[in-house]
Amino acid sequence: MTNIKTLGASAAVLLGFAAPALAGPTMTFGPDNKGELQLDYKGQLQMSIRDDGSGADNDARTANVNFRRNRLALMGDYGDVFSLYVQTEFVDQTSINPLGLNTTTTSPQFSMLDARFIFDLGDALKITAGKFKYSFSRENLEACEQPLTLDRSLLLTAPLLGNNPTRDVGVSLWGNLFNDVVQYRVDVMEGRKAAAGDASNPAAPKSSFRYGGRVHVSLFDAESNFGYRGTYRGQKKVLTLGAAVQREPGVVYSDWVAKTGKKDYSAWTLDAFLEYPVKDVGTFTLSGASVNYKLDHAYLGANPDPISYGLNGEKKGGYVKAGYMLPNSPIQFFGRHEQWRFAKLNGIFNQKIDWTGLGANYYIWDQNLKVTVEYSQTQFDKQGTVDGVRSKDLKSFVAQLQVIF
Repeated sequence: MTNIKTLGASAAVLLGFAAPALAGPTMTFGPDNKGELQLDYKGQLQMSIRDDGSGADNDARTANVNFRRNRLALMGDYGDVFSLYVQTEFVDQTSINPLGLNTTTTSPQFSMLDARFIFDLGDALKITAGKFKYSFSRENLEACEQPLTLDRSLLLTAPLLGNNPTRDVGVSLWGNLFNDVVQYRVDVMEGRKAAAGDASNPAAPKSSFRYGGRVHVSLFDAESNFGYRGTYRGQKKVLTLGAAVQREPGVVYSDWVAKTGKKDYSAWTLDAFLEYPVKDVGTFTLSGASVNYKLDHAYLGANPDPISYGLNGEKKGGYVKAGYMLPNSPIQFFGRHEQWRFAKLNGIFNQKIDWTGLGANYYIWDQNLKVTVEYSQTQFDKQGTVDGVRSKDLKSFVAQLQVIF
């Protein structure tokens, strides 16, 4: 009960900072002002409480305040064919990570999160080039500022992509067919970064591109953009079914000391999204996916590449999430359940994790200004400490203020 009162106080503090959001400034240039460039700010400030991780024995409650996202974005176009999207991010210091508490506070980092160029050659063919979200899981392609739940899955991201596993660098050909009923995507991306290895840092067996493909079918209102939304807040009737695959050959060794056992990366996913508004009743949302990331059992080798297992290594699982938005109201309730099986996590083989969360969104100015609260539980099938790394059940409260300006 004390934690619930604390969470309520956190939400009240965040609401105290609320003010109406405004559109970012737009600059025009070139002949006949055909060029446009808009500047936006996107921020998510979180107050988090976790029931574990701090204190002398690392089992006391942890309280943390940090920016989950803190971004500046430039969006521009010139005429009807060319546009661009450039987004920077300042990653704040944080103590809490998806499965525990950092032993030391992370250092703040500034990065170029997105830099993509888009060539629109018609509804059936568009080209996106640069650094952007790869075309695989629907969840990853849902806008970070347009989710149903507090955030996307913390366990979903693809392997071998370094510090930012939600994005890659490359080219995507995509388009919409049959009056936007079908959307296709074909990716050629960098995948695992090429690097010279040494005694402490294994290199990939070879440098290859990562190839991917995705297709979806929209049976009600179309979802024809490159990205998705986690909820349309009752503004559309949507039923979209999707599937995707990825492959990158020769990406890890099962014995990197002897440099033997070349293994490939492959993955597949199936997903579905339904949102249906009912007049005077409310809006119902249901979404789910199944995902399988495979590295050909490299983790079973004598000296497996460490990147082949862990949080972003070989794993399979999925999620289901549901929402209900009250009619003629800015309040939306949501729930989410995930189940994942990791090849090896925190030193434990065949580890299973169940993650469950419940919460609500309060839309003050649509998605531009909103408050979200969420309570979640993380449950490990096998608990214990291996090589100083602990796997222990967790409970968390988060209150978040989102501002888009």
